[in-house]
Amino acid sequence: MYLTPQHVLLAGATGLTGEHLLDRLLNEPTITRVLAPSRRPLAEHPHLENPVGDPEMFLPQLQGRVDIAYCCLGTTIKQAGSEQAFRAVDLDMVVAFAKRAREMGARHLIVISALGADRRSPIFYNKVKGEMEYALRAQDWPQLTICRPSLLLGERLEPRMAEQFVGPLSRLIPGKYRGIEACQLARAMWRLALEEQDGVRIVESDELRKLGK
Repeated sequence: MYLTPQHVLLAGATGLTGEHLLDRLLNEPTITRVLAPSRRPLAEHPHLENPVGDPEMFLPQLQGRVDIAYCCLGTTIKQAGSEQAFRAVDLDMVVAFAKRAREMGARHLIVISALGADRRSPIFYNKVKGEMEYALRAQDWPQLTICRPSLLLGERLEPRMAEQFVGPLSRLIPGKYRGIEACQLARAMWRLALEEQDGVRIVESDELRKLGK
């Protein structure tokens, strides 16, 4: 069964994948409203509502009914400045955003996690992503879709050294470990929004690439 969301809540619209997803959402004739809070202003659009500022301050103040929520939030330890600051974004902010989205009526949450996410992992990054997934499951969403992409490929405003070095090689790796273009991930996330499937669904990177073609 397919559903067509009309009112969308999007976090992370200024990021690599979020930019592609926002563009897709605003060009969908069935969507009448995209609520996309961000730290810096987005280009104006008739169907876009863009509260600007510190998400922790205005997140509780977001108003209006939404059908579905997308979370594209994410940073790196280097960008955040510390492990604690990284956790504040990739765990705490994601969980707070999801909670508010549920309060606003969203029945489906689609969130970007990471390949290898596991709350028991000895790798800090994977451990935090796993803790985030665990916390979202505990919110008891009617429909929760967790996307686990491998290395994200695309041009960022602030290039990441590791991605620049590993990116070309990641295109040659088979299966779910092969790198995925951010535009492919955004297309896959939109397609996943059209599918009704109760409970939790984890979508690995190889399936995301297929959905995003």
